Amino acid sequence: MESPIYIYHPANSRGIANHGWLLSKHTFSFAHYYDPERIHFGALRVLNDDYVAEGMGFGTHPHDNMEIISIPLEGDLEHQDSMGNKTVIRHGDIQVMSAGTGIKHSEYNKNSNRPVKFLQIWVIPNKRDVTPRYDQITLNLAERHNKLQTIIAPDAQVGSMWIHQNAWFSMGNFEKGHQEYYSIHQPGNGVYAFIISGKFKINNQEVSERDGLGMMQVETLQLESLEMNSEILLIEVPMNI
Repeated sequence: MESPIYIYHPANSRGIANHGWLLSKHTFSFAHYYDPERIHFGALRVLNDDYVAEGMGFGTHPHDNMEIISIPLEGDLEHQDSMGNKTVIRHGDIQVMSAGTGIKHSEYNKNSNRPVKFLQIWVIPNKRDVTPRYDQITLNLAERHNKLQTIIAPDAQVGSMWIHQNAWFSMGNFEKGHQEYYSIHQPGNGVYAFIISGKFKINNQEVSERDGLGMMQVETLQLESLEMNSEILLIEVPMNI
């Protein structure tokens, strides 16, 4: 196998959009932030770290031919879409939309006394013009204590969601000193690690809160938590799209 390739994105290197009610930090090129070296990581197109002020949000807007995943970290986010769904997602929930032939939706902070923090992730699908789809799930957070919990897979596994792509998302929350291993599901896939909190060593690469680390030509990851309550998101995606 060829030598591993590591792409390090420090937290402070991300694009920033500050609209007052919205503070969004972009790992990859998005809206007015453009970096030709950071368009995507394989099928991973968008990784936005969003802060939405009390009672504010995104008005109705369209999407198509994209798999959109929302992961709330704090607060309650109200979703409404053109398929008739009106739901609230909270910490521990995962929301998936297959935009397909076209969908319109809005997202608002349902709370008047605290902000919402969530990750908005877009994955390029392996099928175009599918029928739009919405789904969400509430996960058992205890199942990611000192281990990785699969939250998204190509085919819905017990306790996970699915998207139109050979992609796997995993989350884990670890005590200091805990070590964990992750094996690539599909040969040729890469893994993008996003550190939600704390600090990790991944294959001897140190990464801290809100840092990103893209890894290609690897078969196994060795993770070691370097701080208490270190939380990580792993996104495994095809590199050829």
